[in-house]
Amino acid sequence: MFEKTGLLPDKNLTIAILVLLTFGWIMSFSASLGHFDSYGYFARQSIFISLGLMLAFTCLKIPLYFYQQHARKFFIFTLVCLALVFLPEPIGRTVNGSTRWINFVIFKFQPSEMMKIAMILYMADFLIRHEKDVKKPWMGLVKTLIIISSAGILLLMETDLGATAIISLTALIMLFAAGAYLKQLSIVGTGLFSLAGIGLYIDGLNGGVRWARLTEFWQIDLWLNDSEKVYQTKQALIGIARGDWTGVGLGNGIQKYTKLPEPHTDMIFSIIGEEIGIIGMLFVIFSFGYIMLKGFKIAKDALKQKRKYSSYVGFGICTWLSLQFSVNIAMNLGLIPPKGFPLPLISYGGSSMIFVLIACGILLRIDMESRCEYSKQKDYV
Repeated sequence: MFEKTGLLPDKNLTIAILVLLTFGWIMSFSASLGHFDSYGYFARQSIFISLGLMLAFTCLKIPLYFYQQHARKFFIFTLVCLALVFLPEPIGRTVNGSTRWINFVIFKFQPSEMMKIAMILYMADFLIRHEKDVKKPWMGLVKTLIIISSAGILLLMETDLGATAIISLTALIMLFAAGAYLKQLSIVGTGLFSLAGIGLYIDGLNGGVRWARLTEFWQIDLWLNDSEKVYQTKQALIGIARGDWTGVGLGNGIQKYTKLPEPHTDMIFSIIGEEIGIIGMLFVIFSFGYIMLKGFKIAKDALKQKRKYSSYVGFGICTWLSLQFSVNIAMNLGLIPPKGFPLPLISYGGSSMIFVLIACGILLRIDMESRCEYSKQKDYV
C-alpha cells in the first residue's frame, strides 16, 4: 500500500495550497465568529483541516496503482454509504429537508463528498479497461451513463442536485478527454439538461421550491422590490460592494452577523469581498487558478509518460475542483441562483475540506511519480 518515491512534493504547488488553505481558515474563523458568536466552528474547522492534512500526507505515500486496484471496491463502498443516509436517526441525518448525512455524533459525514473522489478513481479505471468501447460512438457513453446513474439516483433521492450535477459533469468530461465522440456527448448532454428542466418544472407544479428558485431569480421586479426570494444574493452583493478595492478590514464586516445566511460556508467569497475587498477576491481567484493550471499540467505530463490512469485521475480532480470553484464564485457574484456549493480550500466544512485535501494529496503524488527515477516510474500506472 505504501511506497516512497524518494522525492518531495512540488514546492510551489504545495506552498500555494497551504497559503490558500491558511487564508480560508482565517476567513472562515472571521465569518463563523461573527455569525454564531462562538469559537466552536473555528475549533472544528481546525480539526477538519488537521485531519485532512494528515490524510493528504498519507496519500503522498500511496502509489496510484493501489487506487486502480481498489477503485471498484471504493466506489461500491461509497454507494453503500450514500444509501445509509436514508436509515432513520440516529444513523441518518436530515437538515432543512435534505437527507445527506451519516451521524457520527461528533461529526456529520457527507458521503456525496466522498463520491466525488470515488467517481473519479473508478471512472479512470473504467476508461482504461473499456478503452475500445469508449472510442465507439455509443457503447462507452451508455456504460458511463449507467455508472453515473448508480450514484445519481441516490444523490437525487437525497435532494442533492448540486453534487449530482458536479459528479455527472466531471465523469462526462473525463469521458470526452479519453476520446469519446463529441456529437454523442452533446446529444446526451442536451437530453440530460432537458430532463432536468422537465423534472424541475414538474417539481414546481407539485409545490416544490426548486423551479421557483430558478425562475424567480431572473425576475427584475423581485430585485427592485427587495423581495425575500433574492435576499441571499442581494446581501452577498451588498457585502462585496461595501468592500470596494481594499475591504473594510479583516473582522470588520457586518454582513456576516445577521444579514447574510451561510457566511462561513457557501457565501464566504462575499465575506472575503467585504473584508479584504476586490484585492482579496482576486487573490483567491489567481491562487486557485495557479493550483489548477499546475494540476492540469501534472495530468498532461503523466499522459506523456503513458501513465493513463494517473493522467485521468489528475484531470478528473482538476475538473471537479474547477467546476465547484466556478459555480461558487458565480453564485456569490449573483450570476446564478444560490446553491449549496462550498468554496474548495476556503469554506467551513468537514467532509468537503477533508476530501479536497485528499484530492490535493493524490495530485501531488501523481507529480512525484512523474519525476521519480525510471526504475520506479516504469511500474506506475
